[in-house]
Amino acid sequence: MTLEKRTSIANLLVIAGLTLMLAMAIIPLFNHLKEAEWMLWTYTAGALIVLAGRLIGYDSTTSLRIKRLQHILILSGLLYCGSASVKFIAGLYNNWLALLMAGLIIQLYATWMIDREVKKKEK
Repeated sequence: MTLEKRTSIANLLVIAGLTLMLAMAIIPLFNHLKEAEWMLWTYTAGALIVLAGRLIGYDSTTSLRIKRLQHILILSGLLYCGSASVKFIAGLYNNWLALLMAGLIIQLYATWMIDREVKKKEK
């Protein structure tokens, strides 16, 4: 499989997983519903899809800095999986949002820096 094809598949997986996670995090807010078990499992599936996309999209042929930033993206996927697993523990349920936000901030930083490094490399 070529790098471009693998990257496009990884991007589609990340987008699909983040969309699932977003929908399952927002639906209970607008419908005033208590979160059902199927929503927890769908959120978890979304987190696992994001992690799979990050692992598939890893490129070992780039510079060391971009490799490190890709490791940070994998860490954000692991934080999403952590937020999904915390939702199943009754005593820790309220902490899932903190893990989700930590993964989001790390993801935003890493994607911004990867884009900056790629543009610098093209010059």
